[in-house]
Amino acid sequence: MSSTNSLFSPIKVGRSQLLHPVEHYAQRGSTPGTLLIGGYDNVPGLYNAAQVEAWKRVTDAVHANGSFIYAQLWALGRAADVQVLKRDNDLPYVSSSPKQLTGRAEVPRALTVPEIKEYVHAFATAAKNAIAAGFDGVEVHGASGYLVDQFLQDVVNERTDEYGGSIENRSRFGLEVLQAIVAAGMRRFWMVLYLWFCLTDMRMADPIPQFTHFITSIRDAYPDFAYIHLTEPDLDRNPADTASNDPFRAIWAPRPFLSANGYTPENAEMAASKGDKGDIVAFGRYFISNPDLPVRLQKNLPLTPYNYATFYLKKSPVGYIDYPFAEEKVQAEQSEFVLEQARL
Repeated sequence: MSSTNSLFSPIKVGRSQLLHPVEHYAQRGSTPGTLLIGGYDNVPGLYNAAQVEAWKRVTDAVHANGSFIYAQLWALGRAADVQVLKRDNDLPYVSSSPKQLTGRAEVPRALTVPEIKEYVHAFATAAKNAIAAGFDGVEVHGASGYLVDQFLQDVVNERTDEYGGSIENRSRFGLEVLQAIVAAGMRRFWMVLYLWFCLTDMRMADPIPQFTHFITSIRDAYPDFAYIHLTEPDLDRNPADTASNDPFRAIWAPRPFLSANGYTPENAEMAASKGDKGDIVAFGRYFISNPDLPVRLQKNLPLTPYNYATFYLKKSPVGYIDYPFAEEKVQAEQSEFVLEQARL
């Protein structure tokens, strides 16, 4: 790939000018112009003053490198660890409806309407805290079978009140969350959706009508909405999957559309140059193992393979901050070569 390939065409997302639209869920802001998105147990929060102060050190460091960082806001609903809920002030195990998650002994309780309003308020509070902590914006997590997703999809939502029973009602909670975030003063925000996600018992038989309504409602209500973030079907798990995000690209155009799921440098460049997978191509796994991924992509340097087994180690630097930068890797290989020659 050349250093002027389509992956590095400048794109404006909200008020942030991205020199290269590469996304990750951790702190990889060493290359100016990088967009970072962060956010069970051992997960950082944004609901009290101490957390806000701690996040300031992170956002300051990212901004010092000339990069941007958005906080990803989510509530787990029935995806939560029940034991952690019990430990943390005996919090209730809830969802849109009392639908048991495969492999769980517990059945979540359906949220009452007043409780739903409390969750909407909690998202707004987190958005205010994100502003105070210095984040450039927020991304609302409406995917992965988390709470917003549990309201959107009929495989979980069996309600018959104003939050269920129809496409419009299933969209209501997610749209109210966005409204509350705007009312809280956040002007730079977006949402992530995984329509084709099959884990946590998700994926409607036909998600097109539901998500067409939801995405169209966002488009019409928020002309300054930074972007919409969708994953592509997981062809690694299901090579025969024929699902497509093209209907949503058509709805969202010409606004920035972020496309994610298993990209390599080769197919990412192809997608960006064709323009058929969205303006922004997102990397996750390869950004974990390559802290200077933008530089490697731009200079066509080899990537360090990632180790999935270390992705979620708790309170450990292994697999998190111990992957080398390209220059460090070259120096280490040269040193090893010298030592090997000395042994001969």
